[in-house]
Amino acid sequence: MVHYLQLGPNGALPDVRHFGPYKAVVVIESEVARQRQHDISKWLVESGCLYMMAWGPNATTWDDSVDEANLEQFGFGDIPDDSCVETTWHDNETLAEVFSFSKTHATHPTQELKNTLIVHLANQDKSSALKAMYDNA
Repeated sequence: MVHYLQLGPNGALPDVRHFGPYKAVVVIESEVARQRQHDISKWLVESGCLYMMAWGPNATTWDDSVDEANLEQFGFGDIPDDSCVETTWHDNETLAEVFSFSKTHATHPTQELKNTLIVHLANQDKSSALKAMYDNA
């Protein structure tokens, strides 16, 4: 099942653990400060995200940020297989292609990911449009 969450440049990050384990498509449509990116990455990992796909400006930095948050969660030691977060970035693809990838290829080696969370980093809510695009991908 696909879910949508818009996040602005500030504010509390909601409890989404009930979706876990889940995959997340991080749709970047507004500038994100470095500390906010770190906070969101840590929140994703701690809330049960086991596959993160980033799309938008500076998507490649999200791969590193989530990987670091995953390492940090385990004291920079070994990460158990069932807690290892897979990460991808999609700089040269359309958002529809990323949604299709999420539906067909984004799997975890040890966990079933029944939920997908679209994490929309933007100033404007596009829940209906992005969920429809995901459904049609």
